[in-house]
Amino acid sequence: MPEEKFSTTTLLSILNSIAPFAMAEPWDNVGLMVGDPDQQVNGILIALDPTEALIHEALSQNLNTILTHHPLIFHPLKTIPSNTPMGRMLKTALSHSLTLIACHTNLDLVAAGVSNALAKKLGLQNTKPLTGKESAAQDQNPGFGKIGTLAAPLPADHFLTHLLTTLDTPGIQMVGSLPETIHTVALCGGSGSDLAETAWAMGAQVYITGEVKHSVARWAESAGFCVIDAGHYPTEKLIVPVLAEILKKSCADRGLTPTITTTADQGNPMQWIVLHDNKPRFCQPIEPLRKHN
Repeated sequence: MPEEKFSTTTLLSILNSIAPFAMAEPWDNVGLMVGDPDQQVNGILIALDPTEALIHEALSQNLNTILTHHPLIFHPLKTIPSNTPMGRMLKTALSHSLTLIACHTNLDLVAAGVSNALAKKLGLQNTKPLTGKESAAQDQNPGFGKIGTLAAPLPADHFLTHLLTTLDTPGIQMVGSLPETIHTVALCGGSGSDLAETAWAMGAQVYITGEVKHSVARWAESAGFCVIDAGHYPTEKLIVPVLAEILKKSCADRGLTPTITTTADQGNPMQWIVLHDNKPRFCQPIEPLRKHN
């Protein structure tokens, strides 16, 4: 039997089976951002963010499809000046017949999505979402965030070392009281500041997310609840290789074997700078970003 033609529409159908686009929040923008639905896919580059560098990375590898977590077009565009970052990206993508697709809050909400990737990497067990309905099949529950338990309790310093190493980040921000021993952990990849009180109410000892609001930090301080702001990029980047593997399997199940690769170049846009010997010092990630093919 000849291999099925692999068009953008086919890819969108496969992605919809992985993380249904209808699950996305009403304010979100997911699915096809730019491109021809009928164009044949010759290769897919997966990353967290749609950037100019990523577009050129795809072009350098002769890959005509880019899949990102964050959408290229989020707010409605009133104008597209070609001398702006957005204008340049759209001009380059359209002139080179590139397809750009986003799986954003639909990939946050699906059971095997962003927060699940982080929870698994941290070694959390018996997880359930912080939001959404519970059922007997816990690992199939959609919802934002996760709460679960470590295989064995960890002393506070060991837990922090484990977290920093897992996220491959040189630093985090923390508010509230860090327990001496940690067993129950809640988390939400990306901007999950608003779920801090939910995590506390569900019995978490520690809540990990990115971009914690100042008001939430003050609440956590008053409540004595440990909230860790580990950054948006570090708490979400783990979904990139996971999504690549899920997509490869889903394509293979349909007899499709496209080139699917992850970015080798994209890293955290934020840098840590600390004062050392009264001089600013740039801190690098613990390990360089590794490519997953």
